[in-house]
Amino acid sequence: MANRNDSRNRRNKDDIEDQLVAINRITKVVKGGRRQRFAALVVVGDKKGHVGFGTGKATEVPEAIRKAVEAGKKNMISVPTVGTTIPHEVLGHYGSGNVLLKPAEAGSGIAAGGAVRIVMDMAGIGDVTSKSLGSNTPINVIRATIDGLQKLKTREDVLKLRESAKSLQD
Repeated sequence: MANRNDSRNRRNKDDIEDQLVAINRITKVVKGGRRQRFAALVVVGDKKGHVGFGTGKATEVPEAIRKAVEAGKKNMISVPTVGTTIPHEVLGHYGSGNVLLKPAEAGSGIAAGGAVRIVMDMAGIGDVTSKSLGSNTPINVIRATIDGLQKLKTREDVLKLRESAKSLQD
């Protein structure tokens, strides 16, 4: 499966790569029998600080993957980084899933489970430690991870907020 993803990654002109996280087979029972559909979960990113995810449903797997990639490209976020890690510790939350993300020393790598590892890799974060708490469903873990990445602030952002708060007090 990885070889297929690698060849598709090379075809993209805009340097946005995609990684398939999960495929679910959905069966709907109707009067005439069973209808099979597939749901794909894909994480997209440029490995330079931009990452997103998407889901797609279709009767064929390749079509579901294509729809998921398009959806992922539409809702990409920018992730602040400090070198190869994140600026500070953060807790992302979605549903009953929580993901704790902690900065790590350079060279320590990505210490994270399946879905979190893929998101960090696609965002271009090379050194991070994480712990998934609560729900372990891939979609909830990815949404909690994205929520945590959205909460990140750089040192400059915090300084600007403090200056604006100080000017309001004066």
